[in-house]
Amino acid sequence: MKIEIKLRIAAGDGAICEEEVLSFSKPHDQLEAIGLSLHEAKDLLGRLQEHIVAAQAARFAAERRRCAQCGRSLPSKGSTVIRFRTPFGDVPVSSPRLHRCACDAGKGKTFSPLTELFSEHVAPELLYLETKWASLVSFGVTVDLLKDVLPVGSTLNAETVRNHLHRTAARAEAELGEERASFIEGFPPTWAKLPIPEGPIVVGIDGGYVRARDGTQSHFEVLVGKSIPEDRENRYFGLVQSHDDKPRRRLHEVLREQGFQMNQDITFLTDGGDSVRNMAVAMSPCAEHLLDWFHITMRLTVLGQYAKGLAHHNPREADDAARELKRIKGYLWNGNHRRALPCIEWLIDDLDAVETEYSGMKAFRKAVDEFHTYIANNAGMIPNYAERRRYGERVSTAFVESTVNVVVGKRFSKRQQMRWSKQGAHLLLQTRTRVLDGTLRGKFEQWYPGMVSSNSAPQRETEMAA
Repeated sequence: MKIEIKLRIAAGDGAICEEEVLSFSKPHDQLEAIGLSLHEAKDLLGRLQEHIVAAQAARFAAERRRCAQCGRSLPSKGSTVIRFRTPFGDVPVSSPRLHRCACDAGKGKTFSPLTELFSEHVAPELLYLETKWASLVSFGVTVDLLKDVLPVGSTLNAETVRNHLHRTAARAEAELGEERASFIEGFPPTWAKLPIPEGPIVVGIDGGYVRARDGTQSHFEVLVGKSIPEDRENRYFGLVQSHDDKPRRRLHEVLREQGFQMNQDITFLTDGGDSVRNMAVAMSPCAEHLLDWFHITMRLTVLGQYAKGLAHHNPREADDAARELKRIKGYLWNGNHRRALPCIEWLIDDLDAVETEYSGMKAFRKAVDEFHTYIANNAGMIPNYAERRRYGERVSTAFVESTVNVVVGKRFSKRQQMRWSKQGAHLLLQTRTRVLDGTLRGKFEQWYPGMVSSNSAPQRETEMAA
């Protein structure tokens, strides 16, 4: 069976061009030969792309061969070749160079009209695909994936993909406004006149660590968060705390895109660290800042393990310590830090008086002392967790722990044996968080409005990353 595929292009001026794109033979009696093979499909797409791009470029150039002021035909000075990179191959485009008209006072005697059309030499669709998949998997795997399913150019490599991802992230970064000490806008009388807000928003912020490429340190901290509105889609955000100079602006933009307004209730759940706590300061007059229960119980669990170790040497003292820890936990669960702090101090005194051969005793005492400092520093952020739980309100950033896993662990993990610069990790976090919450495509459609029609029903990237 012989198959011939022809392309018919009708230009706007009434001209019609019909060309044979591909001709090949296929058997009809073999299962594996039914339909187009992947190789044949890629070949077909590549050839179609060349013809279509060439026709579009020629039409664009033809419309600019006359002077826009006097209508005189512009003489040609020759042509060059522009290489346009697309998801269906690198397409060479003939770019004519024209002499300027005498009535045109523009700079230079000649110009290339196609430089106006090809302001970038990478198709937005390819840039989007590279950014999306490189945000989910390694740069090398992204190259292999794209080459397996698309007729992309043979020169595509991991370094190119990384550079394109950085360029995308840098463009989004450039759109951020200036950092401010406070994002509270207006005054109480104006807040009262605002429309009734949507449901409350819960924001969890936590930190993780990435292996550093710089030899001066082995790891550096990244901050990751998740914003969960009651009536809208969840959003992720992330940054390298020691690199980013606009952390509060970044958080504010995420909230703004979720429709946040000044009279809307918002709860920030953090681990009590200075970096994460300062990020959410002065964000809203209706903000509530809470120490999450997860980090309290995590520290109490560690102290309980030390008590179990002490039981092998001093059972009575270990039993007393375990009971005291249980009482402290009960006070904190009910938001009674005023009773919890004296109990922690008594525990410190009791442990100082214990004589034991337990090798972990020094670490036990140090951990209890650090726990006292932790609770004392964050006492004002300790609510009545029991009451919040009864009313179905969040008390823990356990959901952010999973966010750290998703955003940081699965892409920056040790198994990939990669070390990161602070800038590289920060830029990747910007695109990865947008891929995970499904907003990357929307950002590209904002930059390139023509992409909207080709993606009327986009699939949520989060599902593909799960």
